Amino acid sequence: MAKLTNDHPALTLDEIRSVSPALAAYTENTVIGDLWSRAGLSARDRSIVTVAALIARNQTIGLPHYVNKALDSGVSAAEVSEIVTHLAFYAGWSNAFFAVEIVKDIFVERGIGADQLPGASPQLLPLNEEAEAKRATGVQANFGDVSAGVVHYTAEVLFKNLWLRPGLAPRDRSLVTVAALIANGQVAQITYHLGRAMDNGLTQEQASEALTQLAFYSGWPCVFSAMPVVKDVFANRS
Repeated sequence: MAKLTNDHPALTLDEIRSVSPALAAYTENTVIGDLWSRAGLSARDRSIVTVAALIARNQTIGLPHYVNKALDSGVSAAEVSEIVTHLAFYAGWSNAFFAVEIVKDIFVERGIGADQLPGASPQLLPLNEEAEAKRATGVQANFGDVSAGVVHYTAEVLFKNLWLRPGLAPRDRSLVTVAALIANGQVAQITYHLGRAMDNGLTQEQASEALTQLAFYSGWPCVFSAMPVVKDVFANRS
């Protein structure tokens, strides 16, 4: 795998222009010149959404640039570490391993050591017993006879462990999840996780602007497939 760990884009505008002058113009004028400075979502949150989308879709060519951009925008190394961990569950182990291959070199270049990263078994955040019992009962009733193993690991590993890890705030963990779901076209899961994200503090304005960011980094079809579901979540919460 090519080592692209500096904080510059993998392709220069001149290189892009040599293939597509129009793509270079859109990149310079729309993405760099406009999208990243839009109100509604901080540079930190845009970086989280973008990194999550790239890992979810295994689009590693842009990952060195955007992980560095995230670190420069206030995302901590511990949070980057947790994003990679979280997406192993929501985008697959191999996608997380591809991200590890890139992020480990960035951490070395920046002098980020194990002492700055979350431990394997930290003190977990408190569990909302009532909400988890309700969620678990619904999943068991719907899918217990389909895959007892999935139901077991969903409760014991995801919701009683992964989601309670303190290295990533619940609101940001939800933002990562929603971004990954939209990026991968997993619309059936958006209702629950966007609702959870908003319960965790993500505002409607921020969720709306995350869609705008994802249109460029995941493509218009993924976002338009998600928008009817997002619209219903917004309407039901109103």
